[in-house]
Amino acid sequence: MKLFKVLLVAAGLLVLVTAPVLANEPGTWTLRAGVGTVQPDSHNLTFTDEGDTIMIDVDNGTSMTLSGTYMFSENWAFDILASLPFSHDIKATADVPGVGMETAKIGDTRQLLPTVSFQYHFAPDADFQPYVGLGVNWTTFFDTDLVSEFEADGIDKLSLDDSFGLAGQIGGDWQLNETWVVNLDVRFIDIETDATVQGPDVDGKLNIGTVKVDPWVYSVNLGYRFQ
Repeated sequence: MKLFKVLLVAAGLLVLVTAPVLANEPGTWTLRAGVGTVQPDSHNLTFTDEGDTIMIDVDNGTSMTLSGTYMFSENWAFDILASLPFSHDIKATADVPGVGMETAKIGDTRQLLPTVSFQYHFAPDADFQPYVGLGVNWTTFFDTDLVSEFEADGIDKLSLDDSFGLAGQIGGDWQLNETWVVNLDVRFIDIETDATVQGPDVDGKLNIGTVKVDPWVYSVNLGYRFQ
């Protein structure tokens, strides 16, 4: 998060040194790279185990983001979002008798969330070019692990299914010169995944519920525009 805040401040300062702009004409490409943070909703899964209510939370993750936008008219564009894997800790909160509410890490996972969107750009000839977008997302989870303490309870594997959902987007490009832009981008992505556990004491796969991640994704990017 510290790196994200530094880049955010730097982007604001760079906006002050704008130069002549390259309009978003049909056939224009903008390739961007930067840093993004995925911030899931709170209380992603709540279930009852032997009478105890347990709340599962997926922590934030930060990674490098990559995107490409192709203008097929002055206002309309097709956008592809990619990234390096995001890593997330998985935590559980429960009411422990005699102690109260306790939170502990129970595992971690990595995920990729490629997203394709159609965008509308409001001011393709301006120094600041805001846009909105709507698209679809596919999220895949991998390297999902449980902490070793669960092995004593006969559970040694946690799996998270892939997710398909809608994705909304709002953002803007600030022109630095004819080809370089600074980009701020915010997305809301509908991500829901079924969680299952396996182990010697589990009969097959036990579905413990649907994890509603539903994150906001914030990113700061540097982009290169060309035709």
